[in-house]
Amino acid sequence: MANCWGLPEALCSFPSLDAKSLRMMRKGIDDGFRDIVRAHSEAIDAATAPLQIFLNGLERLFTHAPWPVMMLAILAIVWAGSRSWRTVLGAALALAGIGTFGLWTDTMTTLAMVAVATLVAILIGLPLGIAMARSDRFQRLLTPLLDVMQTLPSFVYLIPVVVIFGIGKVPGLIAVVIYAVPPMIRLTNLGIRMVDREVTEAADAFGADPRQKLFGVQLPLALPAIMTGVNQTIMMSLSMVVVASMVGVGGLGKNVLQAITNQYFTTGFLNGFALVAIAIIFDRTSQAFGKRLQKHREAGHD
Repeated sequence: MANCWGLPEALCSFPSLDAKSLRMMRKGIDDGFRDIVRAHSEAIDAATAPLQIFLNGLERLFTHAPWPVMMLAILAIVWAGSRSWRTVLGAALALAGIGTFGLWTDTMTTLAMVAVATLVAILIGLPLGIAMARSDRFQRLLTPLLDVMQTLPSFVYLIPVVVIFGIGKVPGLIAVVIYAVPPMIRLTNLGIRMVDREVTEAADAFGADPRQKLFGVQLPLALPAIMTGVNQTIMMSLSMVVVASMVGVGGLGKNVLQAITNQYFTTGFLNGFALVAIAIIFDRTSQAFGKRLQKHREAGHD
């Protein structure tokens, strides 16, 4: 081999399996994986059916409801979370812009996907975060898995999701949840662990059992951190919808993907604007709600 500093051949190329061995290994793993999926296809379909029904139902509700009703509902949620007329006005202007450019239906489809993904991520992440906070051993076991979930490129774990669940909305939803759930788990764990030890000792002194201490003391005090986890879950769900559109998820992500494929600058920009607008609305609302919870917590300690 040229330019190898005059070293022996064995030191120039890292020892690796030959092409035939690598090909046989990959084929064996891929065939085995597909055989397992085929053998359990009915059980997989039955397990994902509730998600399919729920997602389709929510999407129909959002897309078929009159736009004034949906706008008022979204603005009511923004007001309930932020208690800020500026945030409500900004949300109204953003939604008006989305509707003006003909993106209302696609936006509602995306909102349905994000809403279901966030709900599933909370239902999975909150119990796991609590379990991590209560067990150092479980935390050590789960932390490497969360590291992999957060650092592995989304296109990589999209492959086994498609192999297992096929093409459609549910595989896209599962891919979004895998990407978005780690912050929920980590911040729930962190919030509970950061609760003042004196407060938990006081609860023990008053005879509170572990369940009473968790729901009466730790979770309420950890709520600002948990809300930050919800905020990050929403943001990561929105950032994943474009990738999820590759496996059959509609909405704004599908339009962005088509714009990239066909080099439609205006289409990509407008749909990207809609995604950014939704992200800002939910970010400001959830952050304001978290700050209100923090102030309430501080007032309770005064």
